[in-house]
Amino acid sequence: MSGGLLVLGTTSDAGKSVVTAGICRWLRRRGWNVAPFKAQNMSLNSFVTADGAEIGRAQAMQAAAAGVEPSALMNPVLLKPGGERSSQVVLLGRPVGELSAHGYFAEGEADPERPAFRGRGELLGTVVACLEELRRTHDAVICEGAGSPAEINLRGTDLVNMGLARAAGLPAVVVGDIDRGGVFASFFGTTALLAPEDQAHLAGYVVNKFRGDRGLLAPGLAMLEKLTGRPTLGVLPHREGIGIDAEDGLSLGRGRAAVQPPYGREVLRVAVLAVPLMSNFTDVDALGAEPGVVVRYAERSEELDDADLVVVPGTRGTVRALEWLRARGLDGALRKRAAEGRPVLGICGGYQLLGERIEDDVESRAGTVDGLGLLPVRVRFAAEKTLARPHGFALEEPLEGYEIHHGVAEVEGGEPFTVDAGGRAIDGCRVGSVSGTHWHGTLECDAFRRALLREVAGVTGRDFTPAPSTSFAALREAQLDLLGDLVEEYLDTDALLRLVEEGPPPGLDFVPPGAP
Repeated sequence: MSGGLLVLGTTSDAGKSVVTAGICRWLRRRGWNVAPFKAQNMSLNSFVTADGAEIGRAQAMQAAAAGVEPSALMNPVLLKPGGERSSQVVLLGRPVGELSAHGYFAEGEADPERPAFRGRGELLGTVVACLEELRRTHDAVICEGAGSPAEINLRGTDLVNMGLARAAGLPAVVVGDIDRGGVFASFFGTTALLAPEDQAHLAGYVVNKFRGDRGLLAPGLAMLEKLTGRPTLGVLPHREGIGIDAEDGLSLGRGRAAVQPPYGREVLRVAVLAVPLMSNFTDVDALGAEPGVVVRYAERSEELDDADLVVVPGTRGTVRALEWLRARGLDGALRKRAAEGRPVLGICGGYQLLGERIEDDVESRAGTVDGLGLLPVRVRFAAEKTLARPHGFALEEPLEGYEIHHGVAEVEGGEPFTVDAGGRAIDGCRVGSVSGTHWHGTLECDAFRRALLREVAGVTGRDFTPAPSTSFAALREAQLDLLGDLVEEYLDTDALLRLVEEGPPPGLDFVPPGAP
C-alpha cells in the first residue's frame, strides 16, 4: 500500500482544496505518481471525466495539479443540493437518487425511489475500496476532508474526515484560515473535540492566509504545540488572485485577480445572474481572466443596465431560478435586452429557462412551467442524466465542453449554437443577440472565447479587442504551479514526506487545557 495524507480544515473554505492541490503539484515535481481523493463532496460545481462520470470540480483541478486524468475513484460520493433539505446522491459518478438530509445521515433509511441505496451508512466500504485502489496504483494519495472534523453531531456516520483516517490508517493535518481570526482557538478546539482514537491520527496544523510578520506568530505556535502536543507544519501567506475551481458559493466573487487593463481602448462588462442553486459558476472564470473584461454578479435589474453581456449560468433548480428572476423583475430586464439586441448567454439551466416551456417532473416536480420565451426551445426533464464530453464548432471556432443535465431540449427554430464539422446542429440555439447552450466549460476554449467577445463588442459598439495571446489553460497551470511553490517554500516538506511515507507518528497525546 502506498503513502497517503488527509488534509482537514477547521471550517469550510479554510483552504483544504488549495493545500491538497499544492501538495499534489509539489509531489508531482518530485517525480511521484500522485492522485487526489475526496470521499464525499457536497458541491454544485462538478465535472465530467473522460469516461462520463460526474465528480467535483475541485478533484478535477487537483488531478490536473497531480498531472493525472480525473477519475470517479477520486470522488466516489458527490452530493448535489437541490434545496435546503435534500440532495442528489452521485455514487461513483452516477446519480442514484434524491435523499433528504435526514435520510442520508440516518442509518439504514432507504430512498423510497431507489431502495438499493440505504443512506450513508453503507458507503464507507465503497469509499475505502476506492482509496485502496488509488493507493495500489499511485505512489501517494492526498485526501481532502470536508467541513470540519469536529462536527461531533455527525461523527457516528463520518466517512470523509476522521472516519476515513481511522478506516485507512491516514495521518491528518488541519488547515486554519487565520484571515478570519480565531485560528488558535479553532486548532485547539478541533483537537479537543476529537476522541482519543481520532486524535491519534492528527499530526499537525497549517496556518493559511497569513498577512504580516511571521515572527509575531511564533509565541502562539509554540504555545499551541505545548497545549496539543502537535507542531504547526507551516504558515502559508495570503496571496491575491488564486482563482482555482471552488467547491461552493462561499468563495463566489472572492479570490479573483484584479482586472487587467484592456487590450483595446474600452472594457467589456459582464453581468452574471446570481441565480439560486447556481452550478458550475466556474464557467465564467475564463471571461474574468481576459484583459479588460469586468465580471460581476447581479441580483437586480438595474445592475444589468450597463452590462455588455449578461450570462444566465447553470442551476440545479431551473424552475426555482425562473421564480427568482420573476420576483426581482429580471425577466422583464432580459426581455428588454433581447428586444434591444443586447447580448444574453444562457448556460445549461440558464439556457433552459430562456426557452418557451419547461416540463419538469424530475428536478422540481412542478409539471409544465412557462419559460421566458426568448428562445424557441421546449425542455423536458428526463429521469436519466446526460453526462458527456462533447466537441464541435461555434462562431466558426472549435469548441469542447461537458454536459451535466436532466433537461432535454427540443429546438423549434433559430440557429444552432454548436454544429459539427459538416455544419449540422449539435446543441443549443441562437436568436438574434440571445444564445443558449447545455455545454459547460466552453469559455475555456480560447479561440471561441475571443470570437464571442469580439461579437459582443461589435454589437454593443465597444472599442474592445480581446488579447490575442491569453491562454486560460496556461493561466490555470500557473495557478497550480504557484500552489506548489507555496507548499515548497512555506511548509515543512520534510515533515510532510515523513507523514505521507510513514503514517501517523506514535505518541500523539493531547495535553489537557491549562494555564499557559
